Amino acid sequence: MDARLARAVRLREEGRREEARTLLLDLRDRCPDNVRVAYQTAWVHDTLGLEAEAVPHYVAAVARPGLSEEDRRGALLGLGSTYRTLGRHPEAVATLSAAVEEFPDDQALRTFLSMALYNVGRAHDGMRLLLTVLAETSADPGVVGYRAAIEYYARDLDAVEGDAGQA
Repeated sequence: MDARLARAVRLREEGRREEARTLLLDLRDRCPDNVRVAYQTAWVHDTLGLEAEAVPHYVAAVARPGLSEEDRRGALLGLGSTYRTLGRHPEAVATLSAAVEEFPDDQALRTFLSMALYNVGRAHDGMRLLLTVLAETSADPGVVGYRAAIEYYARDLDAVEGDAGQA
């Protein structure tokens, strides 16, 4: 099984996604409880633009232990992002929020969560999160130079100094 899974991953990485998909679906039939196979099957469906078909495989992949930390992060991001792509925004927020709780330093998860928050009408929360990610991770000299201000406004986007907001 491990050799067939490794071959399927290689096929996907080589751009031979349909071949990988066929092999992975066969592996899923043979090993329905294997979370690594489920994750790779989800991933190949995603790369083929078959997001709706990827969801049950992602769900199976994250439902039980067995993925490496890196693969678990990838599966949670893939599931949350796929929910968002499919317009299943509340599920995207729930999945990505739980993922950020599990992996609080993962900036990709936080970025995708910010987009999902926007999609459910929580633009303020999404903007705050995205500004925080930007301030924490950017090496751009312009951003670095204004890091303190960006962090300040991330905490309070509606802050107005002095009487300027009362005019």
